[in-house]
Amino acid sequence: MSSRLTSPQLDEILALQASVAWAGESAGEPRRLGWWKSDLVDWEGGGDLLARLVPRTAPWARLVLVRQAARRVDEDAREKLGQGDRVWTLFRFGFVVDEQLEDRLAQHRAAGTEPAQVLGEHYVVEKPWDASEFARRLESLGRPSVEIVPGGRKLRTRTSSPVEAARLLAAALAPLGAEYSLPYLEVAPS
Repeated sequence: MSSRLTSPQLDEILALQASVAWAGESAGEPRRLGWWKSDLVDWEGGGDLLARLVPRTAPWARLVLVRQAARRVDEDAREKLGQGDRVWTLFRFGFVVDEQLEDRLAQHRAAGTEPAQVLGEHYVVEKPWDASEFARRLESLGRPSVEIVPGGRKLRTRTSSPVEAARLLAAALAPLGAEYSLPYLEVAPS
């Protein structure tokens, strides 16, 4: 994957990552999915602290931190696959795409816009939490063919588009479980 993604494509992936990362938090009220031990987005948790520490960029700082919490859980699960460097997951698309996503986050932080203004329809972080509604949103992203394997949910679908992959990987999280299910796509070594 050597081409650059467009800003709207990067924003769509970031919206999916941020929404899943937020939904995966465990310490918020109401309690969400509990896939990672964090409460970085809600005002009562990390939101208030970040608003005082970095008032101008707090909305983005919260998303960056919760995304990082999700990426760590994702990385731990990928390592157990034994081929973690040859798969795409919602939180890892390889160096080229991951760097573009980081650069896009930095652009948004510098611009000072609100995440809901730029991340589009897949961004649900500021909506009231409802697990059933969240699962329906994920299912609306596509119906990937999934094989349950030790360590995750392997998508049988092939795609070279990170945006399409992000949609399918997010969709493969449904049905929602008690633990992060690591949906992944095998990709050809680069």
